[in-house]
Amino acid sequence: MRKEVVDIYSKYGIDVNAAMQKLKDVKISIHCWQLDDVNGFENLGALTGGIQTTGNYLGKARNFEELKADLDVALGCIPGAKKINVHANYQTDNPVDRKDACVDQYKGWVTYAKERNLGLDFNPTFFSSPMLVDNMTLSSPKKEVRDYWIEHGINSLKVTEYFAKETGVKALMNIWVPDGLKDVPADRTSPRARLKDSLDKILAGYDYDKSVMDVAVESKVFGIGMESYTVGSHEFYMNYAIKNNILCLLDTGHFHPTENVADKISSMLLFNDSLAFHVSRPVRWDSDHVLKLNDDLQDVADELVKCGGLDKAYIALDYFDASINRVAALVIGARNMQKALLKALLTPWATLSEAQDDLDHTRVLALQEELKTLPWGEVWDAYCELNGVKGEAAWFEDVRTYEKEVLVKRGN
Repeated sequence: MRKEVVDIYSKYGIDVNAAMQKLKDVKISIHCWQLDDVNGFENLGALTGGIQTTGNYLGKARNFEELKADLDVALGCIPGAKKINVHANYQTDNPVDRKDACVDQYKGWVTYAKERNLGLDFNPTFFSSPMLVDNMTLSSPKKEVRDYWIEHGINSLKVTEYFAKETGVKALMNIWVPDGLKDVPADRTSPRARLKDSLDKILAGYDYDKSVMDVAVESKVFGIGMESYTVGSHEFYMNYAIKNNILCLLDTGHFHPTENVADKISSMLLFNDSLAFHVSRPVRWDSDHVLKLNDDLQDVADELVKCGGLDKAYIALDYFDASINRVAALVIGARNMQKALLKALLTPWATLSEAQDDLDHTRVLALQEELKTLPWGEVWDAYCELNGVKGEAAWFEDVRTYEKEVLVKRGN
């Protein structure tokens, strides 16, 4: 990196090297389900429960060995600290019915993570199952359905704790259920009361070690087949999380298109010690497109940095695109998340805040626009070099070579 670049940022009170070191410690949780279209290793057929992946690009991972190989290529192109985010339908050892899946079914993930010095996060899988009855799981009016998923949730607590203790990295277990109705409900309260009771039973079902793991709940506006009513709304989960001292996870694709998710961060952090994110790119709704370095992503990164949230947040990616090279999709999204955070770390927030408090809004606007032309790209290149990762053009050639030598042989 040229000395001129360091000097330019120094004039704004920004230490470029300190910004890079700060970013290096931010763990991005890379979602394994991008590499095989969320199918997992259960081979139960098409996705159900508001989940859909479109496209048929060649080279989808068909088993754990192929998925690990693809992950290794992606991780080699992503700088900085990383974790792997695992869904419960990705059992690696002695597969059993999902409600019974516990520690013994996920040892392969622990071996993989420990060999690469990675942390692990976990998500119980409440979709694509014969026990998803009439689009209901934890809120089902049928007790046997609720009991099935409650047991799955309790075992998921045990798996998450196991991940954390084995890897030595604090883990997050995130709960999302697709429960809802296609048409306007006759009764909104009863399903939510059942969901609350089921969540209570999960949290009471295992005394997990809170020093090594956190639990989060994730809302959604609607899903396929649940267009009119989602039991787990943002208001439901925000209140439930605060009442039960767990985390409220914000998925950037799970809100109305006119909502600004970044605007929620400062409010949430005033009342919560930490926060969790799934970062995706909605185009029309929760379409889970690969992250672009756009204004929405930058707003989220800016708020995390200016609110002091980097040390308080779990940041995970959550998108799945089967229309393009799946390994490249992981790399592009992860690098864009990191680029947005780097740009935020290279911003003189104290100066901007002071100008706002002085009611000098002209200065705020002028400085915001001025900063856009600074050579942050050179800092990004230096950051990649610092982490032993190739720059913008070179990494793509590696992935394209992998596609020609490995992925194309798998077919569609």
